Amino acid sequence: MSIHKTVQLFYNPQAGSYSDATITRLLQAFREAGARVHLTPSVDTPPVIDPAATHICIAGGDGTVRHVAEAVVRANRQIPVAIYPAGTANLLAREGKLGRRPARLAQALVDGPTRRHSPVQAGDNLFFACASVGPDSLAVAAVASSLLKQQIGRFAYVAAIARLLRKWPRHRITLRANGRSWDCEAVYIAKGRYYAGPWSFAPQAKGDDGKLHVVALRRASRREFLRFYWRMLGGADVVRDKNVIAFSCTQLSLQSDDPLPVQADGDVVASCPIDVSIHETPVHIC
Repeated sequence: MSIHKTVQLFYNPQAGSYSDATITRLLQAFREAGARVHLTPSVDTPPVIDPAATHICIAGGDGTVRHVAEAVVRANRQIPVAIYPAGTANLLAREGKLGRRPARLAQALVDGPTRRHSPVQAGDNLFFACASVGPDSLAVAAVASSLLKQQIGRFAYVAAIARLLRKWPRHRITLRANGRSWDCEAVYIAKGRYYAGPWSFAPQAKGDDGKLHVVALRRASRREFLRFYWRMLGGADVVRDKNVIAFSCTQLSLQSDDPLPVQADGDVVASCPIDVSIHETPVHIC
């Protein structure tokens, strides 16, 4: 194994399932695979890709993955990326199915093939798994930096939705794509297969298919919203519901009657109105 492989290992000590022991095991695994390791914490400051790095490993949740992968894209580096799941939902890590075995991940990164994954431009930011506008994004905005999220992980979103149920928000959102327009009250955009964990509203979505997969609720009353989630959690084909609008596109415009937050990969990244489109520079993920 070449000694000239250098892995820049980004880690987030505030991630949901972070542990010092895990980072130590990853370090050891990469060294045993013949690579040098440059440890880089990723918390508040924008990530910077080391010019000497030949490979990137991200140990964190979807927010950390988004920040680091965005830095790789901005650096215009065709560099292999591996993800060690250490967050709340770990959506992009689920796509790779490498799990939590450091030795397996290290070997896959330094020796294995990669797959192309197209980022999505959302305003001034990129995302890689999914985005939404509506009750979901309002819930994310309520817990994005809260202590509750650190304490109970994804259940903090359940608690936020439960609070919204008391005074349920309903807003009109207008979508424009493919020369058409639709009015809805909630919208979900997939670039990967998974949403909020091991579930999916667009199981056909692939990182390399060059498409945005859009699912929208014409009405997002309490009942319609909860029915949508019930069907998704049960593995049903949600697009068969007459309340659902579904289509694919490469560019999407969203406008709303109020400046609703846009959540992407678990973080609020912008607000409506916003244009969303496939970015031309892929990341290469093992």
